[in-house]
Amino acid sequence: MNFRKIIVPVFTVLAVFACKKEKESAASYTSKLPNYGNVDLNKVFEAKDLTLPNQTSILPQINNYYQKVWVEGDLSGGLLVAKGNRIIFEKYRGFGRENGGMPIDAKTPLHVASVSKTMTAMAVLKLVEAGKLKLEDNVTKFFPEFPYPEITVFSLLSQRSGLPKYEHFDQSIKPAPEELKKEFLSNQDVVDMLIKYKPDLARPSNTGFMYCNTNFALLALIVEKVTATPFPEAMQEILFKPLKMAHTFIFQKKDIPTASQSFFSGYRLYPLDNLDLIYGDKNVYTTPRDLLNFSVALYSKDFLKPQLKAKIFEPYSNEKQGINNYGLGFRMKNFDNGEKLTYHNGWWHGTNSVFAHLLKSKVTIIAIGNKYSGKVYSALALSGLFEDFPFEMEKFNSTMNLNVAAETDSANINSGD
Repeated sequence: MNFRKIIVPVFTVLAVFACKKEKESAASYTSKLPNYGNVDLNKVFEAKDLTLPNQTSILPQINNYYQKVWVEGDLSGGLLVAKGNRIIFEKYRGFGRENGGMPIDAKTPLHVASVSKTMTAMAVLKLVEAGKLKLEDNVTKFFPEFPYPEITVFSLLSQRSGLPKYEHFDQSIKPAPEELKKEFLSNQDVVDMLIKYKPDLARPSNTGFMYCNTNFALLALIVEKVTATPFPEAMQEILFKPLKMAHTFIFQKKDIPTASQSFFSGYRLYPLDNLDLIYGDKNVYTTPRDLLNFSVALYSKDFLKPQLKAKIFEPYSNEKQGINNYGLGFRMKNFDNGEKLTYHNGWWHGTNSVFAHLLKSKVTIIAIGNKYSGKVYSALALSGLFEDFPFEMEKFNSTMNLNVAAETDSANINSGD
């Protein structure tokens, strides 16, 4: 299969493309990929949009936050805030590798952990848009021996499959599989163990939300099946190259000697383990600027069919009343005042990350830390400066008025996973 033929150029009339795609060579097609990263949203944003209701400028507020939390807290990584594709705040500090190596700047790819899920979800939805798979497809369509026939692509994307977490297979499969002794497990190992050992579901499928990395590890394999292309290459073709995410890649074994690392406090290296090469749920290494390109594309009405994009930000787990919910690869908070905060956090080893994609103000907040600290998650509270999120504004004010303690309670750890 010529994988490039399955990507639907978002600025081309679909019907015309359908007639021509069989005739286009790979080279000519590549030259026609749209520059999503240059989608011009600035024209709809005026300077007055950067003020609080009392006309206090937002920018000093963000700068004060950065000094208090990032500088005084000695965080390592990057913080970026943008409105449309206009960056209004951007700072970097710290190091990407041991012994003061790889000073972090705007071009330093860092692991964003579970924020990777937002991009895996988008790759799947682009394939849905291209007619290569359907949300209602059963996983057994791609893996005929998969022992859970009721689980669909939608179940995986919306975190409603009920599958056990692969990072706990040693607990959910007894005795623990021999495969877990491998130096590095692969995504294929994950599905093979599900087929071989048939562990019980953690909860009945499609009955409610249960955050599970296994879901997105399987989605990465489905992308590979549909495209007949390794996931790292597929992501380059579907997302990273078209969005001009030039410093973004999927972490693989070959990258271990050169990629940025993560640390405990004090820059003590957080060692790799046998789960570190599983991708889809994690292992996107990117920069705040590259991730901004992804966010800008999501704001554009031309990147994905509107009716399909709308599905991303719908709450699908409404069995239990509450603020927190999940769409397709995105977390959300649905507040009592009718406002919705859409975002995803990440946590893996020494990595903590925040990616907030604000639907009304078209503000993007990106925080990536590679020296473990729950303080990184406080960046989400910056959203209260731009939209009517009273609870986030309260958290921001608390952060600025008090010494910021590391947010390591169970609720914050879960939100970072």
